[in-house]
Amino acid sequence: MKTAGIDGCAAGWILITFDDDNAFYEVLRTDEDLEGAFHKFDRILIDMPIGLEDEEYTRECDALLRKELGSEYASSVFSPPIRPALNAPSYVEANMQSYEFTEKKLTLQAWNITPKIKTVDQFLTDQPELQEKVFESHPELIFRNLNGGMIFQKKNTKKGLRHRLSLVSDREEIAKDFFRDIKEEFRRNEVEEDDIVDSMALALAAKQSQKKGLKTLPEDPEKDSHGLVKAIHYV
Repeated sequence: MKTAGIDGCAAGWILITFDDDNAFYEVLRTDEDLEGAFHKFDRILIDMPIGLEDEEYTRECDALLRKELGSEYASSVFSPPIRPALNAPSYVEANMQSYEFTEKKLTLQAWNITPKIKTVDQFLTDQPELQEKVFESHPELIFRNLNGGMIFQKKNTKKGLRHRLSLVSDREEIAKDFFRDIKEEFRRNEVEEDDIVDSMALALAAKQSQKKGLKTLPEDPEKDSHGLVKAIHYV
């Protein structure tokens, strides 16, 4: 089974795989590159909302994830746009649609990644076979589990970033080389350091899931109106 982790970045997407004898990284700059990766791998964990609400502001999986991570790290989980706002031409209109249905405004953070959410949503809706290989996950949940159920430092600190890198490199030695090489190859305005460690966590979990299997928040997730599962996947 070919596995990979994908995280969004300013340049597009960063993909990492720790597959034995075929470990590599790649920046996917176009939607076509992303679609190609979806078909190339057998299992992908991606840090991007999959499965949207039509009228509820917060998905159950996001509420459960905030509870799992605790109040200090709940801010790393945000509610994606509801489906009616997904195709809004502007933040103002998306806000209006969100408020009309939920009585809450769409956060700017959610709006900024709406194009990426829309891209993934379109691929998985138009090509249902991809739903069996592309799964939403969350790096902070993976890091917490790698660290025995606790997170000590936030990743926007140097100590927190180094700690997360060590959690992966302790299990995949090549991670340190990848981290250094990616930093040298791409500018910070293309790929941030936290994008690198997040994609590494997703790649590691995807690889581990071959033996450990995948769990979900919630345990028995529902599908959205387009048939996409609303769940956070992890090992």
